[in-house]
Amino acid sequence: MSVEQVSVALTKEQAYALVDAVSERDDLATTVSCHENEETGEWIFEAGCEDTPNLEAFNEIAQQVLGGAVTFTVEEIDPSINWVAKSLEGLAPVIAGGFYVYGSHSTDPVPEGLIAMQIDAAQAFGTGHHETTTGCLEAIDMILGTKNPQNMIDVGTGTGVLAIALAKKLNRKVFSTDIDPIAVTTTLENAALNDCAELIECIEATGLDHEEITSRAPYDLVVANILAGPLTELAPGVGAVTQEGGNAILSGILNTQAQGVIDAYLAADFKLVEHLKRKDWTTLILEKN
Repeated sequence: MSVEQVSVALTKEQAYALVDAVSERDDLATTVSCHENEETGEWIFEAGCEDTPNLEAFNEIAQQVLGGAVTFTVEEIDPSINWVAKSLEGLAPVIAGGFYVYGSHSTDPVPEGLIAMQIDAAQAFGTGHHETTTGCLEAIDMILGTKNPQNMIDVGTGTGVLAIALAKKLNRKVFSTDIDPIAVTTTLENAALNDCAELIECIEATGLDHEEITSRAPYDLVVANILAGPLTELAPGVGAVTQEGGNAILSGILNTQAQGVIDAYLAADFKLVEHLKRKDWTTLILEKN
């Protein structure tokens, strides 16, 4: 099977807008992302496509979203290489919220007093290096400074880094979910790698209507590091499964999207406790009224 990558250099705002628009289509690409070229300052939009990409559709979306035509580049890439893992090789360990997140390539000693988690790059989101993940780790530390949650759920767990952080910090079971079966497998593997397999349960589930989720409610801590759109849609569901006085930690939100997410959760009977900003990204701490 051939894999071809569609790319174009844009401004940051354009790249994010194009990623959002293409992500809404499930027939165009298997992966969609953007990143900054630190040498030029340009932002590179990239979409991985199985077989021949539908450039006509890409151009139509670019015209609608960006208001003009762009010139996409198409190149074949080696499907046998895990490009996510390759791009993250050699990243330095991350310290956030009293946690030390490192990859298997790291040989640095773990600083005293920090909770260590080995999370390698994988086909699931969450190595600890993104501002949304570090924001969530900091938010977890803030909440655990005053509260002692007993019934926790991590929605959209990715690599399981946030669920594992809670489990290791509290030595308590954490329930987690993801829509991607690869993420479920990755989370369970990482839990075993970090000596907390008995504390992490992970299932494949979309949204919050799954019987396993509702039967365990209400939760006193809900963590969801996904995207602003799904978080907004999930607001009524998060409100329904969170107990009074319980907290929600939300991230995956651009600063420009934060108010829309906040408004959705205020309408779901939450109040805003903290609004953390890390570069372009927001993490929210909310409390159920």
